Amino acid sequence: MTLGMKSQSAVTTGPGRWAILLAVALAANAGAANARQSSVSLRDVFSGNRGEVRKTPAPPIARYVSETGDAFILDRAAPQPLMKFENSSEVWVLSSQPAPRGDTIYKNEMGEPVLRASKLGGMTLFTRERPGGDAAALMGKANSIQPPLYISVNVLFQRLVQASARASRAAQHRVAFETIDDATPGTSVLVADTATVTAEAFERMARDGDRSLLARVTRVLLAEGHKPGASLKGGDLTVTYASGKGLSGRPSSKRIIKIVSK
Repeated sequence: MTLGMKSQSAVTTGPGRWAILLAVALAANAGAANARQSSVSLRDVFSGNRGEVRKTPAPPIARYVSETGDAFILDRAAPQPLMKFENSSEVWVLSSQPAPRGDTIYKNEMGEPVLRASKLGGMTLFTRERPGGDAAALMGKANSIQPPLYISVNVLFQRLVQASARASRAAQHRVAFETIDDATPGTSVLVADTATVTAEAFERMARDGDRSLLARVTRVLLAEGHKPGASLKGGDLTVTYASGKGLSGRPSSKRIIKIVSK
């Protein structure tokens, strides 16, 4: 027997062989377990469902990120649930209703489903691009998106100027923002937010290629009324807000788009 044959025999026979085989088997099992754990963890991050009830519920104000990268904050500490995407200035007022299997559906002002929360903690985001829903992962606590109780006259003026500039860029012509009724400390925040969502509507229509519809709007009139809404007459877009109802006292950008698009 040669030296090489003796070396091979020493590796493949005797007690050493069983030790090596046992080490290889343990490593293979550990690798498979780690792979299964990684797969489950990734899936569970987005679904929130591991076959058991989550021990710690989501914070009342939390940040989520969907599988397609949409980041948003859901504020369930407010009297009405609020939601805000990180790439937008609009705060959405949602309404909740029970769904099958103990889930909760959150809808926007137009009655469209925006979120679905499972009783196990999973969250699904519905968007125009993904109407079938996108799983969203809980990233942790977030700061409140509830507005302040009031703002100063100077801040309100700045907000109106900013809204006018945004709407003018979107429409590619000057769009003035004016208040019909004098703002009070109690309505200052609502007036400012009404201007903001109107500018958001203009920008969204411009991104969608609807600038021809914006060509006829030359002025936005912010008026106090009994209920939120919007109307278009000539070149004037009147957006109505209702005080005493918080952010739900003004129309969403989607409702304003619907009025302008008629």
